[in-house]
Amino acid sequence: MKTKIIPMSEENIDSEALAEAGGIIRNGGLVAFPTETVYGLGGDALQEESSGRIYRAKGRPSDNPLIVHICRMEDLPPIVAYVPEAARKLAEAFWPGPLTMVLPKSDKVPRMTTGGLDTVAVRMPGHKVALAFIKAAGGYVAAPSANLSGRPSPTLAKYVAEDMDGRIEMILDGGEIGIGLESTIVDLTEDIPVILRPGSVTREMLEGVLGKVGVDRAILEGNSGQAPKAPGMKYRHYAPKGELTIINGRQENVVMEINRRTRQMQEKGERVGVIGTDDTVSLYLADSVKNAGNRKDETTIAKALYRILREFDGEGVTVIYSECFGDAEENGIGQAIMNRLLKAAGYRLEYV
Repeated sequence: MKTKIIPMSEENIDSEALAEAGGIIRNGGLVAFPTETVYGLGGDALQEESSGRIYRAKGRPSDNPLIVHICRMEDLPPIVAYVPEAARKLAEAFWPGPLTMVLPKSDKVPRMTTGGLDTVAVRMPGHKVALAFIKAAGGYVAAPSANLSGRPSPTLAKYVAEDMDGRIEMILDGGEIGIGLESTIVDLTEDIPVILRPGSVTREMLEGVLGKVGVDRAILEGNSGQAPKAPGMKYRHYAPKGELTIINGRQENVVMEINRRTRQMQEKGERVGVIGTDDTVSLYLADSVKNAGNRKDETTIAKALYRILREFDGEGVTVIYSECFGDAEENGIGQAIMNRLLKAAGYRLEYV
């Protein structure tokens, strides 16, 4: 299969190309497309075989649910058993945007799409190309991130092509993604809403709309072994090819320890990469040192993280050390950054 790549921006939407992409989806094919979070790998959410193709293209376990993307609020009621008031409030506050809601599903959504669950994860992305594409595709697009399962999610179309060239029919190249981390997922099927995956819609923001909101312990800890309620909860995710370890502590101690380990690994013939920030990148001695951004503006770190991991892969880095960013116990976007970084490191977090 030859994968077609079509450049398209929010300012210059190619309606002819979108019509072609929509036709691919309606005929059971797959199209990668930009959202405000990461690139998605889209298929028809209401076709069981289409969802099956997504799992096969990614090498994704079939019990890992897919998110159904919609482009209009009126498209929500047909795919859920009911729309609770909490969902209406959150949609009014955050849609279109980087928020996914888990709701009881209707019979319209096949279990292949929901990973065998009686619930469905739904979001309305805040990207004009994504919304136009979903409309052209018939209104219901199932889409996980457009990468091979376990790899860092793509924030550039070239990284989609690295993993998906020859596996899917088309890539809509919308340039670099704005946020860089996947959407927040909140479960609305319990008495108290629960965050299943942190993102740029933070706990404080959700509580500002709903009141009390809980956090699933799987965000802070390793895998529970149970069937995942939402994407990213159970399986290895976001991992680079090199072995990643997070070093936490006082800045001077972290720099000293990372440089000590770097020298040790280099003596063994390893190619070492380090993830630092504006304040520290000049202090490291690794083969490749990457600047994740500014600690005073954690959105810069969120945007850079997956790109850096992909760049290390391209440079043949075999061992990676990263400073600690944010706190998995906090409620802001730092929680989302650490959630992804911990998973990418296989929970290798050491204190100095």
